[in-house]
Amino acid sequence: MDVLIHLFVALHIIGIASLLGGFLTQMRAMGQGTARFVPAMLHGALVMLVTGAVLVGLNQADDQPVDNIKIGVKLALLIVILGLVYVKRDEGTVDKPLFGLVGALTTANVFIAVLWT
Repeated sequence: MDVLIHLFVALHIIGIASLLGGFLTQMRAMGQGTARFVPAMLHGALVMLVTGAVLVGLNQADDQPVDNIKIGVKLALLIVILGLVYVKRDEGTVDKPLFGLVGALTTANVFIAVLWT
């Protein structure tokens, strides 16, 4: 079971890397007002959602403790991120505040995952 959990943790990290990496590659464009949500951001958020749900299930099946409040907060942030990226994915450009919000929420999600014990 540990190998399976570690596999999904790795996939979850790949998802966050895709979401955050897509944001970071558009930072220069954000400064110029031409930033857009790239497909990597949408796919990364979807990977995070699926692997996160699987990780919660695997940890509960393995009788490991799961902090449901932490998972709920992370899920809420991810749903907001996913909703924004999904709705605005086909637009040529995204407003700076909206694009910055997605980056801030993604960063907050990372810090919650690491620092909330």
